[in-house]
Parts: sequence; structure tokens; C-alpha cells
Amino acid sequence: MKKIHIKCPYCGAPAVLRPASAVHRNAQSNEEVYVCSRYPACDAYVSAHRDSHMPMGSLANRELREKRRQAHFALNALWENGYMTRKEAYRWLQVQLGLPADEAHIGHFSEYRCDQVISLCRRFTDSPGRRRGEVRI
Repeated sequence: MKKIHIKCPYCGAPAVLRPASAVHRNAQSNEEVYVCSRYPACDAYVSAHRDSHMPMGSLANRELREKRRQAHFALNALWENGYMTRKEAYRWLQVQLGLPADEAHIGHFSEYRCDQVISLCRRFTDSPGRRRGEVRI
């Protein structure tokens, strides 16, 4: 496994790979997180991909993790409610934010960017005459 060096954006301490049970009560045994080495004094962490052990985004504190959950919920509603496919939803978001594909990942977004995602998704679903299956990219 390749050694990954991650620095906590909040306190500057190194992050370490740990079982997800270190931060989640209901974690599955094969789940892992990168967690700030100062945890719990600094509560920043991010989930890791099961196969590659690569981080799924950047370390986030409680407030940013909640914003990211809200942004995912808002974006997922677009495809879960039939407005577009999952792939179309992520492409739509990428275009709306003017980001290249490799930067259009909620796991890397700031609170401000998450607020943009939530607002864009609400405007999309609240548009008069919006029909499911209708995508304007």
C-alpha cells in the first residue's frame, strides 16, 4: 500500500488511517477513515476507499461534514426523483459550477461550495414547468 501523507487543514497535524469504528459507532469492520492525529480534540476526518485506501475527499470537521451530507442529499434527489440519471446529475453540477470533472466532487468542497450545490439543486427542482427526465446542461 502506497504511503499517503495528509495534513489536517484545521490544526496542521498529520492524518492517520484508522478503522472507521474510531469515529463511527456503527461502522463496518472493513471501513477506514483518515483522521487527524489530534482526534478527538480536532475532529477532522474523511472516509477512505475500501480497495485503494485513498481518501474520498479532504479532511472535514463536523460542520463541513454536515454541509457535504446536505449537498449530497440535494444532488442525489435529482436522480433519485427521476429528473436525470446519476451521471447526468454530476455532469450538470460540473457545468453549473464551471469545474473540470476531476474537481466536481462534493468530498472536496468547502461549506460555501456545498451551499452553492444545495441552492442550484433547489432552483432546479423548484423551476416552474420542470418535468422529470428533462435535463438542460
